[in-house]
Amino acid sequence: MRLSCLLLSLLPAVTLAATPAGGLDAIAVYAGSWQTQMHHLDTPYSKAGSERTRLHNQCWRGQAFYACEQVVDGKPVALVVFLQDKGHGGYVTHAIPADGGRASDGTLEIRGNRWTFPWQFDDHGKTIHARVVNVFHGRDAIDFRQEYSADGEHWTAMATGHETRVR
Repeated sequence: MRLSCLLLSLLPAVTLAATPAGGLDAIAVYAGSWQTQMHHLDTPYSKAGSERTRLHNQCWRGQAFYACEQVVDGKPVALVVFLQDKGHGGYVTHAIPADGGRASDGTLEIRGNRWTFPWQFDDHGKTIHARVVNVFHGRDAIDFRQEYSADGEHWTAMATGHETRVR
């Protein structure tokens, strides 16, 4: 689960409400390099610690897909593929780890400058809700948090962080 959280938190999807692009074109601002600082909290689903990474997204767009190879500190970690979910107004995501591990599927919900990647996992027969929430401050900065919830309403932070575009 930590890899999934890391991959999603490194998705600095930096479209703003003022950005006119829609559909798959909204994801295009995701391309480029980012400096990431993350502070992990001690919870049942995360261990306390801090990290700094450099993320580079090598992205391209097809007719139905937008894909980004994510490279963290010079090491390829995943290929993330986005598809527009026209039936629900959001996006479907597929993250394929570079190490050949199992791919993960998810969704992306965009509401103005807030992008949310929700998912669920099982903890000994109990469904746990999780999400990464990105809040944007201009085109080149993002604050994010990783959270979990037993009921989908009351959220506990697992990590917080900040990303800055590298020019």
